Amino acid sequence: MSTNAPIVIDVISDVMCPWCFIGKRRLEKALMMLPESTVKVQWHPYQLDATLPKEGKDRKKYLEDKFGGPERAEQAYSHVRDAGAAEDIDFQFEAIKKSPNTIDSHRLIRWARSEGMQDAMVEELFKLYFTEGADLTDKQVLVDAAERAGLNSKLVSDLLDTDQDVKEVEADVFRAHEIGVTGVPFFVIDGRFAVAGAENPETLAAAIRHAEETKTGE
Repeated sequence: MSTNAPIVIDVISDVMCPWCFIGKRRLEKALMMLPESTVKVQWHPYQLDATLPKEGKDRKKYLEDKFGGPERAEQAYSHVRDAGAAEDIDFQFEAIKKSPNTIDSHRLIRWARSEGMQDAMVEELFKLYFTEGADLTDKQVLVDAAERAGLNSKLVSDLLDTDQDVKEVEADVFRAHEIGVTGVPFFVIDGRFAVAGAENPETLAAAIRHAEETKTGE
């Protein structure tokens, strides 16, 4: 195993994707299985529905359009609830009133990277949306979330009023499609190995271990 640079795990994800929240928990468990490993996790944007307007869409209408109604949505989400419960995630889908366009959330995550606070930012957004039903298109909700994650809330507030990094986020999403990502979460380990979906911790840990064992010296 190389003792040089850390193994980089690039996670392509969307904050309105429940399986991405589950995948985050499973990745955390995988890393706990590898206490001797040096790993760097980086989060990258994806949009499950880039057609959503900037102000979002009424959740009932969104479910009607996507699933044919809330009853069918609940059927689709029952497996997600069970998987979430196994990871100590208490999904509160009924509390969500608006399906958001997540471009601004992804901008926050991008800005958090330079501060070394990406994990905290991603965690905050997942919890807000899935356990509190927060409106991720509400500027104040995002500013408060950024502050709790450790970012400069005044700077974030000012930047959200601009188009700063909108095109960069959109370009990142496009690149994800270019490399063949059609669903999230999607894990790229050491730039060489891909794991699609919220795989169990053992599978993720094995992939990371394999990346370490096959990493060439630098």
